[in-house]
This record gives sequence, C-alpha cells and structure tokens, in this order.
Amino acid sequence: MSIRRYQGARTVACLGFAALACFPAQAKDDAGQPGPTPSKKSLATVRTAKAERSTIAADLVFTGDIQAQSQVNVAFRNNGKIAVRLVEVGDHVTADQVLAKLDPQEQRANLNNAQAALTSAEALLTQAKVNFKRQEMLLSSGYTTRPSYDDAEQQLRTTQASVESAKAALGTAQEQFSYTDLKAGVDGIVLSRSFEVGQVVQAGQTVLTMAEDGPRDAVFNVFEAVLATPPESKQVEITLQADPKVRTVGTVREISPSVDAASGTVRVKVGLKDTPAAMSLGAIVIGTGKFRPQTAIVLPWSSLYRWENGPAVWVRDPSSGKVAPRNVTIDRYSPNTIALSGGVEPGEEVVVAGIQFLRPGQTVAVAEEIAR
Repeated sequence: MSIRRYQGARTVACLGFAALACFPAQAKDDAGQPGPTPSKKSLATVRTAKAERSTIAADLVFTGDIQAQSQVNVAFRNNGKIAVRLVEVGDHVTADQVLAKLDPQEQRANLNNAQAALTSAEALLTQAKVNFKRQEMLLSSGYTTRPSYDDAEQQLRTTQASVESAKAALGTAQEQFSYTDLKAGVDGIVLSRSFEVGQVVQAGQTVLTMAEDGPRDAVFNVFEAVLATPPESKQVEITLQADPKVRTVGTVREISPSVDAASGTVRVKVGLKDTPAAMSLGAIVIGTGKFRPQTAIVLPWSSLYRWENGPAVWVRDPSSGKVAPRNVTIDRYSPNTIALSGGVEPGEEVVVAGIQFLRPGQTVAVAEEIAR
C-alpha cells in the first residue's frame, strides 16, 4: 500500500508545472521543433563500387543466313506458251539441262519455211550454174554474145547469194527453235519459279531464279550504329546455329551503301573461305567479330538507374555520405555489365545495390564496397 501511495503521489507531481523535468528531453531540429534522434541504424544501407577504367574488347554477334554469291535469273528467249515444266524449287540442275519447254508450233513452222527457202535457192543455183556453163562454152566458140554471157554470170552470183541468205535464215530458225527449250547455262540450285504449264510468257521474262554453284556468303543485317565503330578485323567467325561444332571463317566483302527503310539495318555480306556441307543455302548462322580494344568504366547491371528520361547511376560522396543521381553515356551492354563512355570518372564511388530506396541528397551507409 505504501508503494502504491508513493507512485500515485509522484504521478500527481509530474502533472504539475514541473512535469517537463520528469521526462527525458526530446531532440529538436534546426527549426526548434521536436524530431527523431539521428541514428546510424536509420540510414539506408547500400553497396558501392569504385569506378575504374578497364580495357574491353567486346564481341559483335549477329544472326544471318547462307546465300550464294551469284544468283541467275533464267528466262525464255522467245514468246510462247509453256508446254512442259521439268524442275521444282530446290532441284540441283546442270548448265545444259532442259528446265522447261515452250509449245514449238510457231518455231517449227518457221524452221520448215527456212528449209524450203534454202531448197528453192539451191535449185535456182544449180540452174544458174548450168546456164552459166553453157554460155561460157558458146562464148568460146563464138555462138553467143558477150551480154548473154554477162547475164548468165550475174544470175549465178545472185543465186549464190540467195543460197547463203537462205542458209543464214535456216540457222536463225534452228536457233529460235532451240530456244523453246529453257536452259540455265550454269550449274546451280533452283531458288524460286514463277510459271506454270499453260502460261504464256514473254521473251526475257524471269521464270526461274537460281543460286549458282560456287562461293557462298553469310549475309547479316547490321544496325547502322554498329558500323560507326566497325570491328578491328574484317575476318568473321561463322558458326552453324543448328550445330555449333560446324564452323568456318569469312571476310567482309560487301557492305550495302544504303539503309533498309523498313528495318533500319545495313546488309553486310561475308564471303566464306570454306563452305562446310552442313552450311547449305538458307542455313541460319551466327557471325562473331571483335571490336577494337578500348577503355571504359565497367559497372554491374544493378547500378543502372533512370533519371530525367535517360540512363543514370547513383554516385556517393565519401566525405558527406550523400548520394546523387548522375546521367551517364552507355557505350555498350554486356550480359552482366554495362560499359560507360561518359558521366562517371575513375575513383568515384558508385552505388551498385539498394538504388531503389534512394533520393537525391540522402545520406546512406555503406554495407560493403565491391572491389572491381
């Protein structure tokens, strides 16, 4: 009872004018208002890393496909109606192989007319030769006149010219008749066709596209920005996507001078030194080239932050312990790191973990500094 009476008296006393003396004094801020007492335990804890320049030589990797260095557009040399088609897409054909045929009715008629014309011209030539021979004998005996002899000679020369002309016409007709058979003229593989039996085609109209046998290219569509700092060497390692064990090397032989409007890429052709059998036309391949070695600030992906609509990192001031966002320029991305070309100087302390809890000017505690 005495203890309770003592506690009650103390409580009443504390409710008086001297109540402030009965409780611990509270901390005040700069404005003189009560506030929480600063404690190291209340600071945000982050991990940092020292920014250092490193030499990097990243790989340039793109996916492309195998194409022939030379493609041939095949067309008939005559107008006509297609009578026979003898190949399909993907077939390998030889230079003299017949791929399709036109209906040769018109060409056959022209050939027959040329043959008949030649026969007629040869008959007239035989008659002219006999007549000239007779006039020559009569002139030597004095039984004909000189004008008659000259006429016979002129007739002979005319018929001889007619025979030569008829032979040339026959050769042309035979050639035109041979054009009813479509031949590629080169060995290769049929890539596409655009005709069917019964279709009427014009002379020179492409009906087949062929990949000529010979050297092959690995063709890649590369973003234009990559070509601003091209790889150190023109040599590219080529790997078959379906079987990475199949490898070869190639050399950049052609870069398109224009940018594709649809994709914003530039076509690059890499000539293969040797073409493995598994790298057939259309096979998907992976090309790897190496950039020129250069120095850059390399940081973990976790340090990347977005600030003012651009990439940034948080930089900690060691003297005050405060952090601030810093916009940076990214040179390239890697699977686990980023390479900076500007925005951070060597020796600065960059936050690499805990950036989601930060605000500009905040004082933070460092849990661990990651050695680079």
